[in-house]
Amino acid sequence: MHGEYKVPGGKLVVVDLEERDGRIADFHLAGDFFLEPDEALDDIDAAVNGLPVESDVAAIAAAVRAALPAGAQLLGFTPEAVGTAVRRALVTAPGWREFDWEIVHERPVSPMMNLALDEVLTGRVGAGRRRPTLRMWEWDESAVVIGSFQSFRNEVDPEGAARHGFDVVRRISGGGAMMMGANAIITYSLYVPAELVAGMTFADSYAYLDDWVLQALRSLGIEAVYQPLNDIASPQGKIGGAAQKRLANGGVLHHATLSYDMDGQMMTEVLRIGREKLSDKGTTSAAKRVDPLRRQTGLPREAIIQKLKDTFAHLYGAVPGGIADDEYAEAEALVESKFATDAWLHRVP
Repeated sequence: MHGEYKVPGGKLVVVDLEERDGRIADFHLAGDFFLEPDEALDDIDAAVNGLPVESDVAAIAAAVRAALPAGAQLLGFTPEAVGTAVRRALVTAPGWREFDWEIVHERPVSPMMNLALDEVLTGRVGAGRRRPTLRMWEWDESAVVIGSFQSFRNEVDPEGAARHGFDVVRRISGGGAMMMGANAIITYSLYVPAELVAGMTFADSYAYLDDWVLQALRSLGIEAVYQPLNDIASPQGKIGGAAQKRLANGGVLHHATLSYDMDGQMMTEVLRIGREKLSDKGTTSAAKRVDPLRRQTGLPREAIIQKLKDTFAHLYGAVPGGIADDEYAEAEALVESKFATDAWLHRVP
């Protein structure tokens, strides 16, 4: 059995192993990481050999950590990364390049339609009716998009939203509210089969699915890093955040919003950003928490989107694609039956 795991912002971890009588056997670790002292590699191999095949990432990492000699240095990977690679080997998880990807970037639609397309296209990928896809959003009106489990009245100031021309809609994924102002953000969605993140913890899958974004941003001179659970950031502040939804048929939705430009004062008038949420961010100003891409790069929004698409295509062999008429029709019906209804919007009052 063979498993690989590219540590977000780090190195590639490769494992080969066999299964005998419910135990891991003939385990060997490899990769382009750095490890000192040399003999620590043998210690890691010995620690994993003999573990039950049911061992989760935490158990494997604990065994590795306990076996490391005093003062050992792991650069570019962690014991948890070894555990993830082992789990991916045991479930025979495929890598990015083993799928045929397409990139979709089409005409602007309403925020509700974007949300409906997310659900439709994720379902189709899960059902095997569409190739795994990266979709860049475009929209024709401003909106506040709240997370699936957020309270409407606690998150949004309706008067402020109306005054600034923002509709309010609810998405199917969890996480926090995002302001979709015209030309102010960059939003993308990944529709992937669950096999791509098999063997990973839920938290690890966030960073794994956004590693290509970090590479794209770094190529623009941005010191982009991932901050658990779901933030993309720079030393100056937050750039964006991601959210996920996993469907019963095996489709995984992973979408993220990056700040391109922002009006900090407007944000505080539209969103009810409480002191409790800001308390663990080390700042009393919501505006200071965000580091927009326009300030960092000076580039047009379109140029940054093109860099994201080019990076994804280069890394994973993705080709241009489109949304079929029947997919648009299914999404339009879903807007009417779900996303445009008060029952959905106020499912959490």
